[in-house]
Amino acid sequence: MSFIEVKGVFQKRDGRDILKDINIGIDRGKIFALIGPTGAGKTTLLRVIDMLDKPSTGRVFFNGIDVTASEKARLTARRRMAFVLQKPVVFNASVFDNVAYGMKWHGMDRQQTREKVDGILEMVGLAAYRKRNARTLSGGEVQRVAIARALVTRPDVLLLDEPTANLDPVSASKIEDLIWGAIKRDAITVVMATHDMSQGQRLADRISVLVNGEILQSGGAREIFTTPRNREVAEFVGMENIIDGVISSCEKELAIIAVDGGTIEAVTSCGVGNKVLVGIRPEDVTISLTKLSTSARNCLAGTINLMVFDGPLCRVGIDCGFQLVALVTRKSAEEMGLKKGLEVYASFKAVSIHVIRLTVSRD
Repeated sequence: MSFIEVKGVFQKRDGRDILKDINIGIDRGKIFALIGPTGAGKTTLLRVIDMLDKPSTGRVFFNGIDVTASEKARLTARRRMAFVLQKPVVFNASVFDNVAYGMKWHGMDRQQTREKVDGILEMVGLAAYRKRNARTLSGGEVQRVAIARALVTRPDVLLLDEPTANLDPVSASKIEDLIWGAIKRDAITVVMATHDMSQGQRLADRISVLVNGEILQSGGAREIFTTPRNREVAEFVGMENIIDGVISSCEKELAIIAVDGGTIEAVTSCGVGNKVLVGIRPEDVTISLTKLSTSARNCLAGTINLMVFDGPLCRVGIDCGFQLVALVTRKSAEEMGLKKGLEVYASFKAVSIHVIRLTVSRD
């Protein structure tokens, strides 16, 4: 059994299912990320794991003990957990007193409290703010105070709800470093809810995708982001090119897929006649001004109809009979003279395509 097990959990609110048959396992000393859009039920699930809310049905096990079975088990488990909210509350007091607040419940004497709080403030980079009123801090600094307050008690489990939401990139990076450092230092189990897909990729050992209260897919970061199970997961993890098609022929595992406006070759175990979704990540599409002789089995002529610059990158939309989006560097786009109306070639390998089966042929 995993360190934390959620089995068959439903959570109702106003007669509506907020969580639907949730089943997940979280291993000790690992980072587990719940990713999904706003309103998917991520915060509700964190509150159920922390036993702030009792599930309508189902069970939560903590270190093999059913913590939904009794109030005593619930309280015992909660003392070993710490929860950092998306918008943490700080008291109208010094940074030191805010962090020391949780120590009172653990019976620490004044000297022990001072040593531990000073140590954790040094770790989170707030030692110089020890005497400053916490309500005068920036958003990133407040988040670090909240994490310090959680970590100072040395919990077994740290629950984080959108830990870097609304923070600038520098502050967000510092928070991520704190999370990673806590894992390495104390082998803390982290359960993190985030809608930031790249953050989930960077930090998590295992990810579950939660959409409309349901777990649609669980697995490692690479599995989730490169082999999504259905359209909803594919769209959420940024596989922008999702094309409907039908397997028209297949030789061994190399299939020709009929799509609107042409064909695509892909490696798949799906048989002839299967309706499928063809998923192509934008970064796997290469743009050229002439038809190149490469190992890529797919080389499609098209016309640029969209260009969106985002920092050092550029998203290029190409009409190939179907819409295809490629991701290139700004420098490459400028050097090639890419612009709307320009005719180009879009190439991508058969092995880079993810095929999602929608129906099974009866043949």
